[in-house]
Amino acid sequence: MKTHVLRGSKQEIAESLVRISGEVREAIVFEEEPAAPAAAPHETEDVFAEMRPFMVETQDVDDSREAIYAQMEGE
Repeated sequence: MKTHVLRGSKQEIAESLVRISGEVREAIVFEEEPAAPAAAPHETEDVFAEMRPFMVETQDVDDSREAIYAQMEGE
C-alpha cells in the first residue's frame, strides 16, 4: 500500500486527490477555531466566589516581611 501526503489549499488538495487512483480511508483536517471574545470588565466572573464562605475578613493585618518572621510572645 502506498500513502500520499497532499499539501496546499483546499482546492489544490481536492484537485490532487481526484487524480489518485485508490480509495480514501482517512483525512485529517485542521480547522481554525474562532477566538473567544474578550469579556468586558463588568462581565468577568468572580474567581473567588466559591471560596467566600471560607475566607476571613480582617481590617488591620500587618503582613510585612518583618511581622511575618518576627517571633510573637510565647513563641
